[in-house]
Amino acid sequence: MGEEDKLEDVEAGADTKSKKALKKAAKDAEKAAKKEARKSAGQGEGDKEETDVSEGKYGTFGLIRSSDEDKNRKTSFTHIKDLCPSITNQVVLVRGRLHTSRAKGKQCFMVLRQQQFTVQCLVNVSDTVSKQMVKFASNINKETIIDVIGLVSSVPKEIEACSQKLVEIHVQEIWIVSEAKSQLPLLIEDAARPVKDDDQEGLNIKVNQDTRLDNRILDLRTPANQAIFRLEAGVCRLFRDILTDKGFVEIHTPKIISAASEGGANVFTVSYFKSSAYLAQSPQLYKQMAIAADFDKVFTVGAVFRAEDSNTHRHLTEFVGLDLEMAFKYHYHEVLDTIGNTFTEIFKGLRDKYKTEIETVGQQFAVEPFKFLDPPLRLEFSTGLSMLREAGVTIGDEDDLSTPDEKLLGRLVRAKYDTDFYILDKYPLAVRPFYTMPDPTDPKRSNSYDIFMRGEEIMSGAQRIHDPEFLTQRALHHNIDIEKIKSYIDSFRYGCPPHAGGGIGLERVVMLYLGLDNIRKTSMFPRDPKRVTP
Repeated sequence: MGEEDKLEDVEAGADTKSKKALKKAAKDAEKAAKKEARKSAGQGEGDKEETDVSEGKYGTFGLIRSSDEDKNRKTSFTHIKDLCPSITNQVVLVRGRLHTSRAKGKQCFMVLRQQQFTVQCLVNVSDTVSKQMVKFASNINKETIIDVIGLVSSVPKEIEACSQKLVEIHVQEIWIVSEAKSQLPLLIEDAARPVKDDDQEGLNIKVNQDTRLDNRILDLRTPANQAIFRLEAGVCRLFRDILTDKGFVEIHTPKIISAASEGGANVFTVSYFKSSAYLAQSPQLYKQMAIAADFDKVFTVGAVFRAEDSNTHRHLTEFVGLDLEMAFKYHYHEVLDTIGNTFTEIFKGLRDKYKTEIETVGQQFAVEPFKFLDPPLRLEFSTGLSMLREAGVTIGDEDDLSTPDEKLLGRLVRAKYDTDFYILDKYPLAVRPFYTMPDPTDPKRSNSYDIFMRGEEIMSGAQRIHDPEFLTQRALHHNIDIEKIKSYIDSFRYGCPPHAGGGIGLERVVMLYLGLDNIRKTSMFPRDPKRVTP
């Protein structure tokens, strides 16, 4: 082939390539034109979706740092508990935690939780809600705090999974306020599942107690726990209000003391500068000193420490003590009547003012309503022994009741008197502390009492010895070093009225009133021999 032929072939090839390039360029231009046309018509790239009609109606707030912009936000929030049919068709702003979410096609169903209250929210593609917004909602991590703006709408059928069963929110805006991690050590819906004894289908997913307590912040978010600790606050408030109305004065006693307040070895020793001190097992001595100082009627609410290596369902090494002490005129039953009446008033207050909380706890834990009599049932210790002996229990006249004995007696009392609350009076002197007044007619008995709820003791009390010589004699009988309690005994040398009182364990009261199985459920951050965290 000559040079001219080669040159012609090259030119022909170049011409062919040039034509292909022109065709490709034409196609690219056509594509670009169509793309531009879609753009101007309001369509996005690639997926041919419409423009985001929800732009500016969802996203993340960013860190709220109390800026001037934050200060000027004049918005009114609605609490989930207030969402009801009477405000249907109103637009509300609600802040809560994302409890659960479920995306389905062009919809996302969310459950928003605020303390023990929940409401269903629906994010649905429409003229004002975009697919992008639905996708954003479906990707929010559980337990994230979000703000939702939406229309309150009635529902054709009750929403069983939520506390607000008659309405839902049709979401118009959704904003992340504080995001939770995607991986949680426990799921709130698992921790909040109803406890069932018979789980035939194997669906009763349980979160064990240690996992709950190790991750207590998450565990406390369950509706039942929110209700438990609101009711516990109610017991404290009622205790304070009722006794204040009866003329009692609230006092605050030291928790660092120089000698074991109850005697014995169950006391925590702490380093105190160049010497040692103890954590108070009870405010007992100081309540009595207040009576000797003419305060007449006193009560205190505070921490109590017991160094008991008891790993049971009802023992803690630190608990909240509700203690009271009262001077009386002639008989310690004047005080016992006051204590009994205080309890019945507390129970009435819980029944009347905390119905929602009691029902919320009942949704997770199946519990029989607490029964009590007004005035409360009072039995003598000897009567209790007779009931136990009739039931086949072998027990001596001066023996204390064991835990199984107490529980059995509680069942016997419930069956006979239809009450979960009763007082057992006149305990054997041999099983009571050194400061307990002996019975004047029987040296083996004492002017002391225990109070029970559902067969478990929640208060122990007595008339105290208010004569210093008699008190010294009883202390020596119990092998107590007189020098260590000298200031206590001396407080009675200047005249002290006869008095009585007792100490109540707050966590036990709440546990037994609600019929729960473990005291750790009613202690926000429990302390026991194996746990000092979180």
